[in-house]
Amino acid sequence: MEEEEIKQLKIERFEQIPSPSVFESQIESKNVPAVFNGCIKQWKAFTRWNPANGGLDYLQEKVGTSTVEAMLSRTAPVFYGDLRSHERVPFPFSTFIDNCKQHMLKADQGHDQPAVVSIAEEEHSPQKIYLAQVPIVNTEDLERVQLGALREDIQMPVFLETKEPASVNLWMNNAYARSSSHYDPHHNVLCIIAGRKQVTLWPPSASPSLYPMPIYGEASNHSSVSLENPDFSLYPRAEGSLGYSQVVVLHAGDALFIPEGWFHQVDSDDLTIAVNIWWRSNVMCSMLEHMDAYYLRRIMKRLTDKEMNHMLPKTSSPPDMRKMHTCELMSNGKADSSHSDSGFVHTCQETDLQGRDKDHRINLHMLEPFSLQALHELVSLVHDRVNLTDLNQPVKSTSTNDSVVSSQHDKTVRSIFVLDDDPVAKILWTLGPHILQNVLLAMASNFPRTLEALVLHLLSPIGAEVLTQKFDEMDQQNTEEDRNKFYQVFYAAFDDQFSAMDAILNAKESFALQAFKNVLDKYLQVNFDVLKPSTR
Repeated sequence: MEEEEIKQLKIERFEQIPSPSVFESQIESKNVPAVFNGCIKQWKAFTRWNPANGGLDYLQEKVGTSTVEAMLSRTAPVFYGDLRSHERVPFPFSTFIDNCKQHMLKADQGHDQPAVVSIAEEEHSPQKIYLAQVPIVNTEDLERVQLGALREDIQMPVFLETKEPASVNLWMNNAYARSSSHYDPHHNVLCIIAGRKQVTLWPPSASPSLYPMPIYGEASNHSSVSLENPDFSLYPRAEGSLGYSQVVVLHAGDALFIPEGWFHQVDSDDLTIAVNIWWRSNVMCSMLEHMDAYYLRRIMKRLTDKEMNHMLPKTSSPPDMRKMHTCELMSNGKADSSHSDSGFVHTCQETDLQGRDKDHRINLHMLEPFSLQALHELVSLVHDRVNLTDLNQPVKSTSTNDSVVSSQHDKTVRSIFVLDDDPVAKILWTLGPHILQNVLLAMASNFPRTLEALVLHLLSPIGAEVLTQKFDEMDQQNTEEDRNKFYQVFYAAFDDQFSAMDAILNAKESFALQAFKNVLDKYLQVNFDVLKPSTR
């Protein structure tokens, strides 16, 4: 994550409770978590539910006859949200309160371990039970409400007075508990009524390091990585996940705004009571269903573009041209036969002349030393790596990715998509747009068959991506007349300029395809070998 992004996503604490308008315009709109110290101390629940002041008796009298849905986990004290890792079981609320009382009694007597009351079987022991997300209010499913009688003890925080809650839920545990890393599809305010919670948060952009479960699964908003024993051989990106995280500690009376999409993991001390409030964000409220396909394509395109940039890390800047005074470049004797008289000069002095004639052609003896060195390296790579018989074989024009994929089948994914593994791409990447333009014009003018072989037989997907990015930089610096002349000279070097265009575009699209596949893997946990367009 970039330093500027980290700064923008830093979690703030507020001593003063903001107004609804300030919260919406300055906090909610940024989609960054925020802590509000002591903002719910005026709630009736803050005093009535306090276990230290008879709060457990009050809760038992108020809703003790209710049956709640509890989370039962064999991995306690860690509670994973994956449906395969826990059960939802009906549980008498009064039984849970009795367990809490026994826990407090043992703690007062100096015993470390909480008691297991006789009415609870071993598999339903207090350490394995967590009252997670027990509905107090649920506007989307009224039948799910199990503790509706507690609604009168809860007030909307001042800054949420204009919001319509989707649900209000009770969270209660009587032994240390840790929830797995997950995100929610709604905005969330977590309010601590009793006890203490530590919350670790990650922004949505960190999801690749958390390996979210497949989008088509029942627990798609949860991380696949084990909290206790992460397998970094299976989830290598997870090793750096802490670098994206922020930790906040919440005490009784505090509230934490957790925006939609932010991953969070919650560690709860013994006997904690909390309430959370979910509401739909403005973005989700304004999303039109008939636009879903468009939104999806825009999001995937943005992530793919970002991944493509990530696949091209910034390298050190090219050598300072002003410090290069001389160079000695020996011809390898393999220049194009049609231009054998040109050859390479053996020594050259630094010059500021571009060496172009009126047709934008380049004379070798007028090239800058660094340009001449790059030209020599590119020509050498072609003659060293491309079979000479390939230079005379025509390349058919094609408009699909298949030719690129098949022509690269003997290379590993790494070698054709990683800059450090591709010598051609590395040379192109280190050249400034003006230098590269002169090099390409010199190749087109003096070694057209070598340029043709470079593009048609040696240009990898990452090389094509670098080349087209350099073309864009040239276009920004050149006038329209200079742009047209450059491309005229460049493509004139090819017997079939359409095959050259196809080779560059197909390789570039192959690079984008790999970035798209990386996005599916990192954000959706979808993996496949080759993506082909659907014909249905």
